[in-house]
Amino acid sequence: MARTQPQRDWIRRAAPSSRVERIEAYFGGHGYDMHRHDTYAIGRTLSGVQSFHYRRGYRHSLPGGTIVLHPDEAHDGQAGTDAGFRYRMIYVEPALIQQILGGRPLPFVRDGISADPRLYAASGALLQDAGEPIDPLQEDDALFELAHALSAAAGGRTGRRLPDYAAADRARHYIHASLDQAITLDDLARAAGVDRWSLSRDFRALFGTSPYRYVMLRRLDLARRLIAAGLPLAQAAADAGFTDQSHLTRRHVQAFGIAPDRWRRMLQA
Repeated sequence: MARTQPQRDWIRRAAPSSRVERIEAYFGGHGYDMHRHDTYAIGRTLSGVQSFHYRRGYRHSLPGGTIVLHPDEAHDGQAGTDAGFRYRMIYVEPALIQQILGGRPLPFVRDGISADPRLYAASGALLQDAGEPIDPLQEDDALFELAHALSAAAGGRTGRRLPDYAAADRARHYIHASLDQAITLDDLARAAGVDRWSLSRDFRALFGTSPYRYVMLRRLDLARRLIAAGLPLAQAAADAGFTDQSHLTRRHVQAFGIAPDRWRRMLQA
């Protein structure tokens, strides 16, 4: 009798968007090593059990809930049963949430999985099939609903000095305009017009990660676009500002829990 072949792991990416990255994926066992990235990761388990370590706990996501991983929080991912798991995920830059919420501190959903029906409903439009295009206006409307649902699900926080959003955003724009050169905290402070430690504190509060990691993740974003377009890993590493391919590989594993070569092969599966 023929033995049933196990299903191969795969990742499907939606067509590029100026707003969010959307994926759908399947893993039969181990998915990702411990890693952290500077975006919100918001998603749904479509089938199976998606298990992950997060904030000193071990979480299990089943269909019907909403996964909310805060920027810069370490997590991994694996199947909770032998059946594997399939899921959809969107990656949303904190800057987008800030633009909608007007500079309030980032909403923080503590446990990594939410049963809040407002959040489940608001994320639905962005978590549709990766093969289905999203109209730009629909995407903007969905992001507005998502930002406010995140805020409602997280609950309000009071008693803290409001961060200087305008200054931190000037620093963020400087980063995007200067990725072809070395960037220091003093450079960012001059661009922002505030002292370096106030900027460092406010940047974390507003965008969910440190200035250094924000720069590194933008270089990784560029490298992944180049890899997905077919460039060899060594060329993508050089064009994105990494010293060599091994440097890119180390940073990619730290940020995404998977080596860039394996990520490329899964895109092609």
